[in-house]
Amino acid sequence: MPNVGARPGKERILVVDDEQNARVALRTILSEEGYEIAEAADGEEALALLPGFAPAAVLADVRMPRMDGINLLRRAREQGSDAVFVMMTAFASVEAAVEAMRAGAENYLVKPLDVNAVLVVLEKALEKLRLQRDTANLRERVRERYRFHNIVGDAPELHAVYEVVKRAAPTRATVLILGESGTGKELFAQALHEESPRADKAFIKVNCAALSETLLESELFGHEKGAFTGAIGRKEGRFELADGGTLFLDEIGDISPALQIKLLRVLQQREFERVGGTQTLKVDVRLVAATNRDLAAEVKNGRFREDLYYRLNVVAVTLPPLRQRKGDIPALVSHFIDKYSKAYGKDIRGLAPGTLNAVLSHDWPGNVRELENVVERAVVLCKGSELTADDLPPTLRGPRPRERAPGALIPGATLYEIEREAILRTLEMVGGSTSRAAEILGISVRKIQYRLKEYAAGGREGGAGHDHSHDGEHEPEKAGGME
Repeated sequence: MPNVGARPGKERILVVDDEQNARVALRTILSEEGYEIAEAADGEEALALLPGFAPAAVLADVRMPRMDGINLLRRAREQGSDAVFVMMTAFASVEAAVEAMRAGAENYLVKPLDVNAVLVVLEKALEKLRLQRDTANLRERVRERYRFHNIVGDAPELHAVYEVVKRAAPTRATVLILGESGTGKELFAQALHEESPRADKAFIKVNCAALSETLLESELFGHEKGAFTGAIGRKEGRFELADGGTLFLDEIGDISPALQIKLLRVLQQREFERVGGTQTLKVDVRLVAATNRDLAAEVKNGRFREDLYYRLNVVAVTLPPLRQRKGDIPALVSHFIDKYSKAYGKDIRGLAPGTLNAVLSHDWPGNVRELENVVERAVVLCKGSELTADDLPPTLRGPRPRERAPGALIPGATLYEIEREAILRTLEMVGGSTSRAAEILGISVRKIQYRLKEYAAGGREGGAGHDHSHDGEHEPEKAGGME
């Protein structure tokens, strides 16, 4: 039974040994140190205790009846336990130590146990566990802070955008989203709505560039019967439909001067009339606008009203183009592969070696929309379980990477080439997740992002006289860095 007299805040330790005297001795020592202790006489008994007791560490004998310590460790991992395991044995054999470490043990103690050694090894193991858990909790908090529906991206260039969305969403302030075509302006407008108190109300969107002036006016404000040819009945406009919710006006820079005046009135007075009508209507609408134009330049050139510009520009956010956030490309590719594999009923697990390099080398003038179209096309054409360079459009294929046999990279290769191969292959293996790749490779997410930008720009080839030993450790932080 657990020691109920343990000091609060101390970790729980499960002692597993078929020798009762050994268990009693360890209980006494560890209880005096303030740990909470439970005991088990073999692996099966310990396995039954794990879910309820949830120890931070397990001290387990290697050799026990029914289930030995190494099988206990393996079964515990299958159950999802993250407890650190320290194995004990009376046999000081290298083979037993190697087997225990391969199975995932944190350390290894030889019987008869030295009290000081037990405490030192245990504390080091627990400290490592604390750091791992703290890191995981921090990462989850960061992800929760910056998580938006359907938006994929952890690049530092996006963090300032996420922060603005989080701060502006709870308010009713008008937001102007700037950025090139295909950068995801509509997704961020949707995120502003979903993170706001209006989330349970309507999210209405209008593409201002897709309609003529007359049709756009009718779409926005509605019309009365007979207001113009074809107006056979009354129609409610998008402002009315969005009452209480959010109205997203995409390509706001394309509206005519006459409509600019009417839109300005709605923003100033929160009222309007339908086309052909005389009744003044009042609405409560949160407006989000977007454009790929430089509105400040449009104002300077007389093509956009200055007063409307300032009404729209209460909170402005600029989305970075994909060429500035190429570190997000692996995750985006993985996301689109999953999306279109399901849509087309295919079983495609990822990218073949060398394909990611070809994708990174492209400049992506069409941004995320272009990338999505490329991946969709590749999924349609793919004949196997991985996308290859042959599935990409000819403009993306470029020169073929030199084929290498397994293990053939190291002889004659530079450290830079080896590192590049390791990063790209690992990203392909983990579906583009920079955080998972960083954990596997033992480097920072920031370094991977930095390297991907470098590879996309053509990269260096480890030229003579360049010391790469500290690359990525001193790159400048971007705004809103995370993970």
